[in-house]
Amino acid sequence: MSGTQGPQRFLLAFAGACMLCLPALADDSTEATPASREALFAELARDVAALEQQGSVLKRVVRLVKPSVAHIEAKRDAEEGARGGRNSSADEAGSGVLIERNGKYYVLTNRHVVKYSTLQGIDVKLADGRILHPKQVWSDRATDIALLSVQGSDLVPARLGDAQKLEIGDFVLAVGSPFGLSHSVTYGIISAKGRRDLQLGDDGVIYQDFLQTDAAINPGNSGGPLLNLRGEVVGINTAIASASGGSEGIGFTIPINMVMLIADQLIEHGVVTRAYLGVRLDAAFGPEAAAKIGLPCPEGARVTGITKGSPAEAAKIQIGDILLSYGGTRIEDDNHLINLVSLTPVNKEVEVRVLRAGKPLTLQVRVANRTEMPAE
Repeated sequence: MSGTQGPQRFLLAFAGACMLCLPALADDSTEATPASREALFAELARDVAALEQQGSVLKRVVRLVKPSVAHIEAKRDAEEGARGGRNSSADEAGSGVLIERNGKYYVLTNRHVVKYSTLQGIDVKLADGRILHPKQVWSDRATDIALLSVQGSDLVPARLGDAQKLEIGDFVLAVGSPFGLSHSVTYGIISAKGRRDLQLGDDGVIYQDFLQTDAAINPGNSGGPLLNLRGEVVGINTAIASASGGSEGIGFTIPINMVMLIADQLIEHGVVTRAYLGVRLDAAFGPEAAAKIGLPCPEGARVTGITKGSPAEAAKIQIGDILLSYGGTRIEDDNHLINLVSLTPVNKEVEVRVLRAGKPLTLQVRVANRTEMPAE
């Protein structure tokens, strides 16, 4: 898997379309004069130059991002490995991406890459061959995100993008270390957004909002960046759906907006504080119940209880309300709402659309710190 795989796939898409013309060209060339053949070669060179100009976008993205991508080796601590029921002699390998926050440098990766290792057992290898040893490691089990504090000269942080601007069909590149082959590049598109309820890893990932991509992701890509064509990191690659253990065109990536929400809290507080709304929800509310009340789509979450002293009570949400959207995002079901609230910064004011007695209503809710939630 080389760094040219992306451009090759890009060019072959055009080559397939051009195959229809080959028989005619072949027939013409048998009777062509040397002068006409030279003209055909010149015409072909111009057409290929146009394709190469488009293909060079991918090459420039790779050149820009390569210094920011790291190969991570994490030696298993015997005691941690035993607690996890794993072979303590087997090490983990993954990927990471350098970022800068407030003049300091960090490496973003997945928690499962480093969770069985001690601080001294983690090596961060850069594209120029340097090996950095992290000074501190933070992680969040519920999202499988980890953050390594590193120091070094001439470090090149990645540029962060906005995953909310991605659309299905957008071109993306994945960079990482599949099977230990560091700084490998693959190319594909965003296949889907908002994937949840996936069974991932030994610990599970509670809060999910994955991007799905067909860019080849294999073991060792975990923690590496997913990039848009502007060279911006739009996600952290974390998992694959595979029967064979290798890439089958279904990879999952944590959106960078979600990653940085967690990372910034880890940098500032060392732990992640999550928000709460203060509603109990009807897990049985589904398509049939939605149809009965006249909803055109089987979406939303029905409120069955309100916690006293909660943000929901302060916003005057009522039992029986159907919550339709949260912060501009349509609510698919009760688990979707729980994810959205949990990934909201504490004390943020959010617009919530509800359906009450058949009439739409918009409310403003200021979510609060879950650790301060009143006892029921």
